[in-house]
Amino acid sequence: MTKCSHTTAGAAARRGRRLHLRLTGLVALPVLVFSVACGGGGDGDGGAKDAGVASAPEESGGQDGSQDGKGQDDRGQGAAEGKGAGKSAFYDAQLKYVQCMRSKAGLKDYPDPRLSGYLDWSKIDELVDPDGKGEEYKGGKNGVCNPELRAAMNLEPERDAQKDYESMLAHAKCMRENGMTKFAYPTMSGGNVMPGGEPNPTDPTMDERSPAYKAAREACKDKLLEGLDGMQ
Repeated sequence: MTKCSHTTAGAAARRGRRLHLRLTGLVALPVLVFSVACGGGGDGDGGAKDAGVASAPEESGGQDGSQDGKGQDDRGQGAAEGKGAGKSAFYDAQLKYVQCMRSKAGLKDYPDPRLSGYLDWSKIDELVDPDGKGEEYKGGKNGVCNPELRAAMNLEPERDAQKDYESMLAHAKCMRENGMTKFAYPTMSGGNVMPGGEPNPTDPTMDERSPAYKAAREACKDKLLEGLDGMQ
């Protein structure tokens, strides 16, 4: 990807020590479209100062929830039905995915989804093999649970891109104020949210395993809205 092409929320991965797994994992995460090729939106102070609080455009083009580079028309009937299905259907679908990950993927300790329906990434991270290929993030080995994963993402409630951006901006500012001065700010582009965080995914500049990073993460965790856990 040489043109900072946008992939779906599923084309991103988690940050820091597991970021390389996220970038290759094509993981279906909350409906935010962001650019993997462009990283987290810069590592300088100018990111937030220049961007300010951007406004999402009126159309919802950035939240079509497309998966694996495909548009909404390619996602089948489930996507159309899922828009108004509500949180209960989303939770049930995520639970089916979790059950698949426990049985077919062999991850017996894969955690239950939260009551909101979103996966508990902090617990999933604990299961990840740092020397593996991020299979814990992408539906198991050979994508054995991809059908369940896509079905769950098709039912995710629509998100407010503006609110998500403001939440991640507040989180990034908090991380920097707590010593993580290289933590990049999120950006808005065409109504799409591009998370901040590690400014150099292929050669991380921050050690997420360090006590300082963990302390900053703990201090700032409440800045992120439900469903944004681990997005930056």
